[in-house]
Amino acid sequence: MILSGCINDSLRKDDRMENMSTSKRIIKTFYIESLGCAKNSVDSRSMAELLDMAGYEEHSKALDSDLIIVNTCGFIQPAREESLQVLRDFAREKRPGQFLIAAGCLGEREKQQLAAQVDGLDAVLGTRRWADIVSVVEKLRQPGESPYFYFPPTEKIVESDQPIVRAALQGSSAYLKIADGCDRSCAFCAIPLIKGPMFSRPIPEILADAQALADAGAKELILIAQDTTAYGRDLGLKDGLAVLLRELSGSVPHIPWVRVMYTFPGMHAQPLIELMAADNNILPYLDMPLQHAHPAVLKRMRRLSDMGWVRDTIGKFRQAIPDVALRTTFIVGFPGETEAEFQELLDFTAEMRFDHVGIFPYYHEADTPAFLLEDSVSPEVKEERIQRLAALQEEISRSRNEEWVGREMDVLIEGIGDGISVGRSFRDAPEIDGLVLLDEVLAEGDLVRVQVSSALTHDLIAHRV
Repeated sequence: MILSGCINDSLRKDDRMENMSTSKRIIKTFYIESLGCAKNSVDSRSMAELLDMAGYEEHSKALDSDLIIVNTCGFIQPAREESLQVLRDFAREKRPGQFLIAAGCLGEREKQQLAAQVDGLDAVLGTRRWADIVSVVEKLRQPGESPYFYFPPTEKIVESDQPIVRAALQGSSAYLKIADGCDRSCAFCAIPLIKGPMFSRPIPEILADAQALADAGAKELILIAQDTTAYGRDLGLKDGLAVLLRELSGSVPHIPWVRVMYTFPGMHAQPLIELMAADNNILPYLDMPLQHAHPAVLKRMRRLSDMGWVRDTIGKFRQAIPDVALRTTFIVGFPGETEAEFQELLDFTAEMRFDHVGIFPYYHEADTPAFLLEDSVSPEVKEERIQRLAALQEEISRSRNEEWVGREMDVLIEGIGDGISVGRSFRDAPEIDGLVLLDEVLAEGDLVRVQVSSALTHDLIAHRV
């Protein structure tokens, strides 16, 4: 009886496998869930565009589609955990004949492990071959083993040969990818392992994308890469980012805002200062992740440790552009960080008075250079230091905001509700910085002149002039 039951179970399993193989031929619609950073959002929209060109239809609801694609993040532990949870949730809820692809950074980093971690996964596609998404979907339509792993050998990211826009338009703002990959060797970072070496997109392609975004109504272009200040180095350009920005500003002068993210300290500061100070559409907003302020910690991080250069450069920006908005990020609890080293970070933060600071605990990531070091700072100490640094920065951010009370600025309206409009000024990048609140209903996408009436810790309250 037990043997008979096992045989029957096996036959039923074979029937299910046959039905699944047959159903894999029916994929007409897709849904993409994009996790992680804005760079992932760009890849997600590019995959959607390629699938659309191949005749597939995008759905706004996962359960209504034939195919679910999760563009995962694999950068640090919390991002990996989120990606795994989303994949497991979709795998558990997917109906018969529906298929699930894990794309992006987590797939690139963990590859075969995902099959064991997510029961019900149908294919895995790494971030270096995102442009082959149509080939992977076509493979799923044919009978075959599941999950299907698609990892043709490649040292760096392979871009699409189709004329697609490498951007993600969100409202009136667009993230425009100018390069991908990274040549840095920061001790805490797994990006070179995941993405491979840096490559820059040709300037004509970027200008064409910018024009397409302008035609679509974009009011703000946000240039992104793993390291924007390295742009063009592989193309033989000197000061490539400055060259690109000058071309971009002249090509789409009708886009009022061009914002640059992810600049690397120690790179091409003077051309950026001159461009931001000029009368053009390049916003006076500097995003320069410093990661720490103590030279010994920075050396262990394999980052720029010349704090004299940092102070001098920030001074030059503020002298040339008194209203320049400064954003940075810090990592707290890097291996070996002493109380004295952390105190120097506090002192530096108080001295520099950044407009915005992102604060992250150190995560001990396998396959990074720092993994060879002892993760010596306890989670409790990391959290306590984060709270101290955050409290200090909140005082600074509020003080910086109060300096704008009574002054005028332009605000890009992003949302309305309950008689209030919400927007951003040049000082604020989407999702990570502050907002400007107005007690009236305006049209989304409008760029309006306002006067600031009061200041909160991170946000401003204003009225239209």
